[in-house]
Amino acid sequence: QVQLVESGGGLVQAGGSLRLSCAASGSIFTHNKMGWYRQAPGKQRELVADITSDGSTNYADSVKGRFTISRDNTKNTVYLQMNSLKPEDTAVYYCYYRGNYLSYWGQGTQVTVSS
Repeated sequence: QVQLVESGGGLVQAGGSLRLSCAASGSIFTHNKMGWYRQAPGKQRELVADITSDGSTNYADSVKGRFTISRDNTKNTVYLQMNSLKPEDTAVYYCYYRGNYLSYWGQGTQVTVSS
């Protein structure tokens, strides 16, 4: 089992920044992938960004150049730095962990961007 604890969501004005954190604990495999999905009201959950344990990153086109994902393997923690936020970034952001063919999800953290 893997437990994920997210933090850092909140309310921000358009153009502002937020940083999300997600700490994993439990049965962590050396080779894994962590990242963030988001789900806005009435929409499907979509990938925002993810990063492998060796540092390879992947971003949704809608956030490229504005969001940066990083991780600290010593702390089993992944970060999402979100800059130049737009109202359309408003969603619940979910952290996920994938390792040894298993996936786990965080409880979600609300990000609201006001115009």
